Amino acid sequence: MQSTFPPDSATLRISIPDAFPAIAEYLRQQLGADYVSIERGQRLSGGAIQENWLLNGMVRMGSRQFTESWVLRTDAASSVAVSMSRAQEFAVLAAVHAVGVQVPEPLWLCQDLSVIGRDFFIMRKLSGISSGHGLTTDPLLEPMRDELCRALGRNLAQLHQITPEHPDLAFLAPPVTDPVQASIDQYRGYLDELPDNHPVIEWGLRWCEMNKPAPRPARLIHRDYRTGNYMVDQGILSGVLDWEFTGWGDPREDIGWFTARCWRFARGDREAGGIGDVNSFLVGYASVSGYWVTRDDLRFWQLMAHLRWAVVALQQVQRHLSGQQPSLELALTGHLLPELEHEILLLSGERL
Repeated sequence: MQSTFPPDSATLRISIPDAFPAIAEYLRQQLGADYVSIERGQRLSGGAIQENWLLNGMVRMGSRQFTESWVLRTDAASSVAVSMSRAQEFAVLAAVHAVGVQVPEPLWLCQDLSVIGRDFFIMRKLSGISSGHGLTTDPLLEPMRDELCRALGRNLAQLHQITPEHPDLAFLAPPVTDPVQASIDQYRGYLDELPDNHPVIEWGLRWCEMNKPAPRPARLIHRDYRTGNYMVDQGILSGVLDWEFTGWGDPREDIGWFTARCWRFARGDREAGGIGDVNSFLVGYASVSGYWVTRDDLRFWQLMAHLRWAVVALQQVQRHLSGQQPSLELALTGHLLPELEHEILLLSGERL
């Protein structure tokens, strides 16, 4: 599935608030309703590449009138080329939702440029919160943390049941034979493009190269499965967000990313994403996958996670320093480097 958005049509893009009447008409047609109006729209927090809008609407069908909420996801007006189009992301959501992964239910994909001038899709609104700091510190979650960790493990294992033979995901790049080496080579290439030297990161990459485990069969992986990218409602997992980095890979990559210290927010002592005990998470994962992740697995893939985040942080701060995208948020990302390098040295301190 490829986006129909033409490269020279940026001038056709309409701001989401200006497009509320057109979006309401589109929703009316999809619902088969007599009338739909957007009563309120709110842009949700997120990156500069995509826009997410919470839409609260009123729907009339015959004698029935009710309110409904949706989330609209589309490219930001100033977006740059990314690896996955909205049509492809919709296909991923549809595929994982169909096998029982807890995600926002994907409802409709629109590639009619007359609506807002760019592709978008509509998904069902999830309830709850996603704040990493809030989820790791909320005292009301204490009695429910073990079960929440198990649910997060089960949900991830459900995702990892999807294989490269899936008929609706042929647009994804095929899996590589040695995903660890492919990542290491990619990170080295990124480092070579940066102006300074980063010996700790180079050390970590070499250590991983010398100690890499045999790959497991490729599965669909999220690549950003972490606290802050899922919703929790009263202690119960509502669904996982942000699927634009999805691809085929070693499923342990997701596990390392979720458990890495850099994504534990206020509770670095809680290895399962700052939420709770890692054994509860691994029990949940094994209950679906039948695979128990070893301590050596965790250590190696947590190191890979810190290397990846360190390289991304360097890239982000360079975008600010070069003047390509002046941003305080990007500039402050550079302050993460010492902590990430410290963790790289700790994790690579002795052989597996």
